[in-house]
Amino acid sequence: MSDLTRRAAVTGLVVGAASPALAAGVPRRIVSMNACLDTVLVRVADRGQIAALSHYARDPHGSTIVDIARTLPFTYETAEEVVYLNPDLVISSAHSSLATRNALKRMGVRQERFSVPDSLAESQDQIRAVAALVGHPARGEALIARIQLAIQAARPRPGQPRLSAVVFEPNGLAAGGGTLVSEMMELCGFDNVAGRYGLKKWGNIALEPLVADPPQVLLAGESAPGAPTWAERVVSHPALRRASGRMHRAVFPQRLLYCGGPVLIQTVSVLAKAREDALRKFT
Repeated sequence: MSDLTRRAAVTGLVVGAASPALAAGVPRRIVSMNACLDTVLVRVADRGQIAALSHYARDPHGSTIVDIARTLPFTYETAEEVVYLNPDLVISSAHSSLATRNALKRMGVRQERFSVPDSLAESQDQIRAVAALVGHPARGEALIARIQLAIQAARPRPGQPRLSAVVFEPNGLAAGGGTLVSEMMELCGFDNVAGRYGLKKWGNIALEPLVADPPQVLLAGESAPGAPTWAERVVSHPALRRASGRMHRAVFPQRLLYCGGPVLIQTVSVLAKAREDALRKFT
């Protein structure tokens, strides 16, 4: 068994196993133009069904499926690249190239567009939809079961106190209520207090309110090595050092900020560790 195959067995990545003959009407050449859909596709489709992933899937700082993505074709979302692959299904999101989506529509290429899930329920519905599209609904249910088990394992133990927290994007954006990230925080024992700084969903939180009323945990994102994030600059600000006894900084990698689906397995694991580390600090 190769290293790639062993990693795939643990993470649920598809590495080449093929199903019996696909049913009539099931797509055989699928192109994904969205990084979050990439992560679902490689877990529910046969390898031979995947004509290409998005180029984001190969980004070592932004992707959770780099190993498998490097073994599959990819595109930069241009219509020329996608058409050349002769797909019978293209999956995309509202963030995928509009010009490419319009060009594919004019050429009659079958497309399915997905929204960005804002809740666990929406994320599960998306998994089911993608799995059904590619002809493997049972794989979708199995993936959902793995996610549910991971969430259950990451929940706080009975009696553990909840902690106030804020999560930051590397470019300074914070995740407020009504986001999937916020729901995962809540399930893992954090109270997302971005709202007390005036944030509703996604937006920026200024330094001043953090200094005046810091959360117990700052979940700071990471960017490329050597490139300091806005969150890191906030944490290192002299005005916040006085609050260090009341605020714990935990790393929340950028690659976990944007996607639901199987990425949530890693998301809740990181959140659970951040909670345990913070509790040791405060108790």
